[in-house]
Amino acid sequence: MNNSSAIQDLLNALLLLPEYALWLLFLMENIVITASVLVIGSALQRKYAKVPVKPYTYTSREWLLCAVTNILNTIITYAGFWLWKNGFIIIEMNASLYIISDFIILFLAMDLLMYIFHYMIHKTFLYKAMHGLHHQAVDPKPIDLFILHPIETICFGSLWLILLLVYPFSIHAIILYLTINVLFGMLGHLGLEPLPDRFRSNAFLKHLGTSTFHHQHHRDVQYNFGFYTTLWDRLFGTLQRSD
Repeated sequence: MNNSSAIQDLLNALLLLPEYALWLLFLMENIVITASVLVIGSALQRKYAKVPVKPYTYTSREWLLCAVTNILNTIITYAGFWLWKNGFIIIEMNASLYIISDFIILFLAMDLLMYIFHYMIHKTFLYKAMHGLHHQAVDPKPIDLFILHPIETICFGSLWLILLLVYPFSIHAIILYLTINVLFGMLGHLGLEPLPDRFRSNAFLKHLGTSTFHHQHHRDVQYNFGFYTTLWDRLFGTLQRSD
């Protein structure tokens, strides 16, 4: 059985599940992602910190906000599944060369959409109303990836669903993008830079949004609004160059 058939069989199996089972499954998926970010992120901090890092003791407030974000992400996951189930979202199941182009489109389009939204909430009343909650962390730690205002979580999720509604992406490109999305989110909230200098000085790779890139945004909220790349910050003059 090839990979495409396995994915199709999995989706068909999901269609047969009762509603409560789908909700539980999607909730568990988000909990596993969150737990992985916290565990792997903490391990990277211990390994690459220049001074010993003590294990974080997250507050009850942080756990509560993290739990709310997981619940909202579960709702967004179910919404995407429902839209696909009812034919509003079209997903290409067959593996092809379009996987690469679909991933690039997803990667850059989401980076641009999130840049625009991120810039907007920084430059309007929305910063104090909701985004300031995330920026209470000047030196971010792994759980801060999930410390978001509920409306902000819904908005980011909506951008993702809108993009899926307008173009029939490959399922393989979607899976790859979602994996990369979590990776960038985790690296951006380590509070340190695990990547070697030669990586960040590479002619191509230097345009990616590293841990340093996002950490600088937490320290100076006027710069570095991108998520995966520095392209839009370079284009619109909001890039703060790293030392």
